[in-house]
Amino acid sequence: MIIPAIDLIEGKVVRLYQGDYGQKTEYQLDPVEVVNQYAAAGASWLHIVDLTGAKDTDKRQLKLIGEMVATGKMQFQAGGGIRSQADVEQLLETGVSRVVIGSVAVKQPELVKSWFTQYGADKIVLALDVNIDANGNKMIATHGWQQDSGVGLEALLSDFLEVGARHVLCTDISRDGTLKGANAELYAQMTEQFPSVGWQASGGIGSLEDINALKPTKVAGVILGRALLEGKFTLEQAIQNWEAR
Repeated sequence: MIIPAIDLIEGKVVRLYQGDYGQKTEYQLDPVEVVNQYAAAGASWLHIVDLTGAKDTDKRQLKLIGEMVATGKMQFQAGGGIRSQADVEQLLETGVSRVVIGSVAVKQPELVKSWFTQYGADKIVLALDVNIDANGNKMIATHGWQQDSGVGLEALLSDFLEVGARHVLCTDISRDGTLKGANAELYAQMTEQFPSVGWQASGGIGSLEDINALKPTKVAGVILGRALLEGKFTLEQAIQNWEAR
């Protein structure tokens, strides 16, 4: 499915270029109104990144996220700096359907696996963002992409399959925010290697042709951020295009 994304800093809709807070674009949009608009366009899920909460967990935008969920217009997956069980529970209590977990899954895999056991695999999306080197090694980056974890994508995911991991949002960092197309080859490899996982493709999609390029990969979802905010195409067009495969 097509999954629009919204990044939030202090209640405002923003986009970062390749995860850099110093390269921020702010949009004059009301987040709750964006939910209404995207739902009207046919979206059934929204991906929320709380960038304020990612920097300071005490400032997590739970009230705003709760207001977005309260529209009842669609289902939500949300994350941004999830570090503890309390963070997971806070988001689930707002009513989001899935919590998106990134760096801590790499740094403390046993802790995160315990959350799979407690809350169920369907409640968790692993956000595994990768840098791909010249040899094709897919190394996971952490801490807002500022650190190389030294952990490979395949090795980490194989570990999490033991607790039934079923949702993975994978971003090729080199493509994020560029509008130069997603890494279709990456997703084709991953869906073939891990067919039980629902892969969400993220990063670089700037045209309907880029969406078409992902159709043969068998990804479960396509995350759209900057392209929608900048009017490269409409959400309606994206959904119609995807469903026509």
